[in-house]
Amino acid sequence: MSYLLAIDEGTSSARAIVFTPQGEIVGLGRRSFPSYYPQPGWVEQDPDEIWEAQYEAVSEALQVAGVSPSAIVAVSITNQRETTIAWDKTSGRPYGRAIVWQDRRTADYCASLAPKAAFLREKTGLVPDPYFSASKMRWMLKEGGIPPTAAFGTVDSWLLYKLTGKHLTDVSNASRTLLFGLRSLAWEEKLLTLFGVPRESLPEVRPSGSFFGETTLWGARWPILAVLGDQQAALYGHGAYEPGQAKNTYGTGCFILKNVGSEPLPAPAGLLTTVAWQVEGEAATYAWEAAIFNAAAALQWLEQMGLLRDYAELDTLQGSAGEVFFVPAFTGLGAPYWDPYARGLIIGLTRETSRETLLLAALEAIAYQSAEALELFGEFQELYVDGGVSVNAYLMQFQADLMGRPVVRPIHGEVTAWGAAALAGRQAGLTVGRLPVAQRFLPQQQGRSLARWKEAVARARQWARP
Repeated sequence: MSYLLAIDEGTSSARAIVFTPQGEIVGLGRRSFPSYYPQPGWVEQDPDEIWEAQYEAVSEALQVAGVSPSAIVAVSITNQRETTIAWDKTSGRPYGRAIVWQDRRTADYCASLAPKAAFLREKTGLVPDPYFSASKMRWMLKEGGIPPTAAFGTVDSWLLYKLTGKHLTDVSNASRTLLFGLRSLAWEEKLLTLFGVPRESLPEVRPSGSFFGETTLWGARWPILAVLGDQQAALYGHGAYEPGQAKNTYGTGCFILKNVGSEPLPAPAGLLTTVAWQVEGEAATYAWEAAIFNAAAALQWLEQMGLLRDYAELDTLQGSAGEVFFVPAFTGLGAPYWDPYARGLIIGLTRETSRETLLLAALEAIAYQSAEALELFGEFQELYVDGGVSVNAYLMQFQADLMGRPVVRPIHGEVTAWGAAALAGRQAGLTVGRLPVAQRFLPQQQGRSLARWKEAVARARQWARP
């Protein structure tokens, strides 16, 4: 029997999953690692802690699966995007902590790029926001004391370096930096000059489905045949290979992608255009994207405050939050507002507001944010869903009601890891299956409105402006 290994490095944990070519999970390993918050709006992680967690997760997945390392025929990597790491090219030691995608320290600099917004959008499909990697690299060079001889990369590049010793990335991750041309599929000199990033500090870019080298760290020689940013991997994992198909991943943030085909069509205002994937020898596939920064982050905050005792409690909630709205703009707002100065808000509280009401408001906020962004996507038949919070039936039904379209949940939630593994499997010449559908949530309660939600968002916007 042949197996596929997916290395799935997320925002809060490193995971590894051993799959059959049909998408069945036979072994899973997981290790958490911390984030650090040295100043308001700053979010950092330790690259060595990321790597150590990932190494241990792979070892655990192999042990749980009970398969010989030699049975793994292909390895893939999928990763949190935009998070930026710098390391010494000679010693391999990181220059301090990674700057995480949620970090807002470059908000003022990005605001100064407003005159360049149209140029950046035309070249990269993105907007000048602290979310993306380029302003992080610029800060590291100008404020962080990192030399221009350093190697810079997103998390996939760091893992590839630790696995193979090579400095590489793929087109899906490169397209999240503000330094990469959507049409040229290459680092662009005008963008590098704008942000002051040396070309020689950046990784070589390869198609998502191609050969990235071999690793022998776990006792066998494994080829790495696919690398995909986590959201693009989820789109692929749902089998959304055709233009018009859309998915939403419900994790720390929510990320909605819609396949738009082989041309980088300009996205509506508020959305992004990004590279979805590219297979070696083929044209790239593109997607429109809505990046919502704080989704399950609201639930994590409630847990931190002692208001959410057990995530299983969310499965028993009934009713509605009514006029209580929770805008979880802890690190600003992404799509469709792109407001780094927005901050979290709970509004509509009365003496009768209960703890359960706040839990419902946090769940509903995830659906409201998603529905507001989905208004911009135009036509799609149904919404494929995955991610940890997609297991909550209340949220999925609320989402279907808000959109007026079906929500489709597959047989298991490891769609991101499966997307990367499936692409690697195809590159290895295997016949790879699609994940069966477990449940469809059809719209039931018509006429749900976003109007009051939008009023609440308006009150949260620009709160932390200079």
